[in-house]
Amino acid sequence: MEFELAPPTGVGALVIGMPRQAADQALISFRDPSAISESDQPGRFVFRPSGLMISIHCSRGELEAVELGRPADDQDTVRFRGVDVFGLSAAVVVTRMRELTTVTEADDDPASFVAPDLLLSFWRPFEADDAPDEEQGYYFSSVLLARPGYYDTPAQAAARLRAGGHQEP
Repeated sequence: MEFELAPPTGVGALVIGMPRQAADQALISFRDPSAISESDQPGRFVFRPSGLMISIHCSRGELEAVELGRPADDQDTVRFRGVDVFGLSAAVVVTRMRELTTVTEADDDPASFVAPDLLLSFWRPFEADDAPDEEQGYYFSSVLLARPGYYDTPAQAAARLRAGGHQEP
């Protein structure tokens, strides 16, 4: 199955801002009925047969972020505008993403990156850009798509509220 990241809207049936109950049902719709994982925790995350993990994060009764974890095989693909975020090396993903938007190293983790204008973040536990056999550091392990304001500091959230923007906790 192919999953297309569509910031700031969401991923497939998971639409940022949808009510929690609808997000729970949308999450369940991503399960493969013929191979339901015993690790699934509906309302939090599900695993597809490929190993792809899909997780939802809700606050104040609404979906605020969707996280996808790297699958173990290529049965499932996660893309953003043609960029295979788990099938390409992290270095190539960052290069290709920088052709589309601003991408910066995460403040607290130089092995991870944020595309702030798209509200996308890419995580891996460590950097191993020159070691393809070290999959956990060579490829991204997860990608998170979030609502506007998700990455705001308290000062930024206050400024957004003063400017008439949507305030989130």
